[in-house]
Parts: sequence; C-alpha cells; structure tokens
Amino acid sequence: MAKKFEKISVSDDELVEPEPEPEGELAETEDVPADVPPAKTSTAVRPSGDGGRRPKKPAQEASLFARIAQFLRDTRAELRRVSWPTLVMVRNTTLITLVAVVFFAIYLFAVDRVWAFLIDNLRGLLGG
Repeated sequence: MAKKFEKISVSDDELVEPEPEPEGELAETEDVPADVPPAKTSTAVRPSGDGGRRPKKPAQEASLFARIAQFLRDTRAELRRVSWPTLVMVRNTTLITLVAVVFFAIYLFAVDRVWAFLIDNLRGLLGG
C-alpha cells in the first residue's frame, strides 16, 4: 500500500507531515468516495478488571457524627451552586401552566361531549 501524506501548514516556511495510516482493513480506502471521512480508531485506555473504579482508601472509618456533618457541609455547598429562579420566573411559569391546564380541560370536555352526542345518535339510528 502506498503511504499517504498530507501537508499541513504550520508556518510560512515549515511543513509537517502526519504519521502514516495504519495498515490493515481500515487503512485501505481506494474504493471509498473522497468525501467520506476515514474511520476513527480508538486509542482509549481500557479499564482494568475492577470496572474502572478508584481503589478504596485505607480503613479509616469516620464516626457517624463526622459523616453526618460532612454530608451536611456537602449539601450546603451544593445548594449554593443551584441556580434558583426569580419570583417573576416562578409566577410566569405558574401562570402558563394554569392557562394550559384550563385550555386542555375545556378542549377534552368538548371532545368528550361531541363523541357522547355522536354515539347516542348512532345508537338511536341503529335501533339500540
């Protein structure tokens, strides 16, 4: 297979040649159209048999009260990062929700009444 090199301009006078493509089934692209990008190969490191988990720290069990205190500190820090809505935003979304609920309630009531009317008249025509 012939080596393919692309010239990438780094500066006005300096040109860099990329590494050659790996040989194998994915490297041969003679019958692939020019506008199709080449297949990417994975270079990610696979985790070991432990599922990618971090090793556990040595057995330094904190007391129950220390763990509760740490939990409360973490919770407080997390709540400080929350983006709370303003009063205007809450009022507007509540109003939109109420209008939507009333609209769909009226719509479904009307559809139900129309179907009930049609079914009752159909029964009357069929002699039921």
